Amino acid sequence: MPGPIVAIGGAEFHMRPENEALHDYIVSLLEPARPRICLVPTAGGDPHDQIAAFHAAMERRGAEASSMSLFRLGDFPVDPGEHLLRQDAIYVTGGSMVNLMALWREHGIDRLMREAHERGILLCGYSAGSMCWFESGISRGGGVPAPVAGIGLIQGSHCVHYSQDPDRRDAYRRAVAHGGIGPGLALDDHAAALIRDGEIVEAVGATETASAFRVEPGDGGDARETALEARLLPAHGPDPEPALDEMRELRRMRTARPSGPGRLGRRG
Repeated sequence: MPGPIVAIGGAEFHMRPENEALHDYIVSLLEPARPRICLVPTAGGDPHDQIAAFHAAMERRGAEASSMSLFRLGDFPVDPGEHLLRQDAIYVTGGSMVNLMALWREHGIDRLMREAHERGILLCGYSAGSMCWFESGISRGGGVPAPVAGIGLIQGSHCVHYSQDPDRRDAYRRAVAHGGIGPGLALDDHAAALIRDGEIVEAVGATETASAFRVEPGDGGDARETALEARLLPAHGPDPEPALDEMRELRRMRTARPSGPGRLGRRG
């Protein structure tokens, strides 16, 4: 049975209440007591600080965290298929969707993600890492917001940072209205949608203002936007010395930092 997909309009791994609530939600969807979760931060150029923050965030929740860096396979050799296909969840971060899809296709990661989905592995991500699962998304990877093809595990289109990025929102509405891309899902930062078998099971928000929308062609050459009911996620409970744990993890990752290529564009 295909695994679930969690699309997130925008988030990060810093210890803010809205981020913590979203990551509690993701881990709550996994059955193992110590689930295996792999970060794939290709879209942002595999930044060390992001990887370290992810490890801290997931390990605070009792998960077995790992990461796969396509930019550093020479320094940290790994068989992508062997590693990704033994995970309970794969988490893809934001950055340039244009670069993400180009590198995934070059390395065959797009095919591995499809296989992971078919094996029941949960796929999730924010920004570019949210749009990549759909047939198309609206990326700023080329400068101006424009449609970019994704893997196509979910029919239709997806737009992130919907209320926070008016230019992206307008580009999305135009593309949907004129038939350039199919109708789809729009998410604000800190809003998410759980999708099973191509259908939205529920929309959730980590803040009261984080919203989700269905966007489809309307009348008069414009797009029609319908707000989806979004369940407010419970606040994250206190953790024992979480800030200290995160600082230790960041220090450890920086100490072990190898030389490597610079970052790619960080926009979705």
